[in-house]
Amino acid sequence: MLTSGLIWWVAAGALIVAELFTGTFYLLMIALGMIAGGLADVFGALPHVQMGAAAIFALIAVAALRRSRFGSWKRRDASRDAAVNLDIGATLEVDQWRDGHARAMYRGAQWDVELAPGETEGARYYRITALDGNRLIVAAKR
Repeated sequence: MLTSGLIWWVAAGALIVAELFTGTFYLLMIALGMIAGGLADVFGALPHVQMGAAAIFALIAVAALRRSRFGSWKRRDASRDAAVNLDIGATLEVDQWRDGHARAMYRGAQWDVELAPGETEGARYYRITALDGNRLIVAAKR
């Protein structure tokens, strides 16, 4: 029965190696479950207890990772992310509006400009808050 205990350690090692290629930490949490199954084997537990220990420990570890800051990646909307679009936060001048839409000169070219929801046409200078295709979404600069 020596080989049955070895399976837990080989599986844990394989999952750790696979984790090196993904970088998500989830396979590492499942590998911790495999290590718990291996430890249960070392302490002489029956196979169904080993599997239960591995499954419960892996589930708890995955749930803990999911609730941590490392497991809860939130995708940001690239159209509103200043790290992706360097135009966000820039200022432009709009001379004339028509129903929340305008054309304005920005970076040496004419751009379609649209007011962000809740904004009014009263200002002259606007800050770019998002890009929607080739339209600049702007808000009044305060």
